[in-house]
Amino acid sequence: MSDADAIERDVLAAIARDGIADTASASARHGVDHQAVVGVVKRLTAANMVVARAIERSRTTLTAEGERCVDEGSPEARAFACVPEEGIELDAFRTRAGPGAADVGFKQAMQRNWLAMVKGATPRVERRVETIEDDVREALRALRGGETVDAKTLETLTKKRKLAKEERWKEYELTKGAEFALERKVLPADLTKEMMNEGSWRGQAFKAYNLVPGAGAQPASGHVHPLLKVRQAFREIFFSLGFSEMPTNNFVESGFWNFDTLIQPQQHPARDAHDTFFMKTPATMNFAPEDYVERVRKMHETGGNGSIGHQYAWKRAEADKNILRTHTTAVSARMLYDIAQTGFKPARMFSIDRVFRNEAVDRTHLAEFHQVEGVICDKDLTLGDLIGVLYQFFERLGMTQLRFKPAFNPYTEPSMEIFAFHPMLDKWVEVGNSGMFRPEMLEPMGLPEDVNVIAWGLSLERPTMIMYGIDNIRDLFGSKMQITSVKNNPICTI
Repeated sequence: MSDADAIERDVLAAIARDGIADTASASARHGVDHQAVVGVVKRLTAANMVVARAIERSRTTLTAEGERCVDEGSPEARAFACVPEEGIELDAFRTRAGPGAADVGFKQAMQRNWLAMVKGATPRVERRVETIEDDVREALRALRGGETVDAKTLETLTKKRKLAKEERWKEYELTKGAEFALERKVLPADLTKEMMNEGSWRGQAFKAYNLVPGAGAQPASGHVHPLLKVRQAFREIFFSLGFSEMPTNNFVESGFWNFDTLIQPQQHPARDAHDTFFMKTPATMNFAPEDYVERVRKMHETGGNGSIGHQYAWKRAEADKNILRTHTTAVSARMLYDIAQTGFKPARMFSIDRVFRNEAVDRTHLAEFHQVEGVICDKDLTLGDLIGVLYQFFERLGMTQLRFKPAFNPYTEPSMEIFAFHPMLDKWVEVGNSGMFRPEMLEPMGLPEDVNVIAWGLSLERPTMIMYGIDNIRDLFGSKMQITSVKNNPICTI
């Protein structure tokens, strides 16, 4: 028989004999920790065999330092004992007193005007009184003996000096419950094959199942952010259309790849500190091949292949400045350059990642956001091909009605703003921008003359806000987003 079973039978027998039992007596009789008896009581209470009434108990005990004070004296008394009648140098006092008496004890002794420190070339410690009464030691001795002390002294010993501590616990008074018996009957939890064969299941009582909703603990798990859900839905759309994903792990770009390769003039307003974040350390870095840099410079200054360029003096120092990328088109430029160097092959590529712009933060704008970009590179592509691809792409987003408006972009010609009738909003909304990359951008890369590139882009935050009914972007992304909204957001419904 286990200790728990012996305690259980002892408690039930005591209740049957006396009508009442208590956990403290059972703990003493069996010489076990009180919590072991409490565990047995909880088992009997769950079976409705006993009724338990909690009784609050408390007592004051000494800490390890308090026990030392009873045995050796309080720190201030020990400090006083280390000072002879003629006094002692401070360094010698510290050595003689040791830890505790030399710091806490010395401070307490000076506060009680038992000792004083005489300053000078050689500081000394001297007595102020001839004898002392160690009332702290006597109070602690009284507490250890079960006696009471006044409330002020008790507060000082427990809360301020940590020489004593108050312990609280619960004891239980036990009486008969509705299902009281001298022995607890263990009910089977399962219907076994043996019961079926023997027929013993007939009339057998079984352990009740706990089917209360929410009775189990919520399992610890991660939660996917709404932006990541919509991002994954976009990725699946691109994959279904035969696109491959571009690497977008460079948050820091040089001005060359972010602006110059896109034939964006160096005096363009987008390259101003009011629109772009410039790095301080390192301030400059450019790993672009020198021959490519030279071809881009000539295209900016004098043009080529029918273009007159921008007709200004291009500066290498401006191109080498490090910035936080303002668009993922910088990644597209890198990929197109690589395609030109390895021998042209048609390509369909996309990217979805973070970009940074020095904009004023409001309910629809942040200084950082996510850009979705699609790029197709092939021979003899036309504006009709771009429009056809856009219809395929946005149809998979649930938007089948599109409109296009002429626009201007520094690196695409022609350029179009994209509008769609959004069924969730029941109105026409701007959903992105698009265009065909200019020949001035593609020629320095080394792409064949008959190769064209079509591209389009949109933000990730705007469709996410529409799908999840969020009207303030700061409630979707950033430090103000509530953790509960991350845990409770539904699945993406593209």
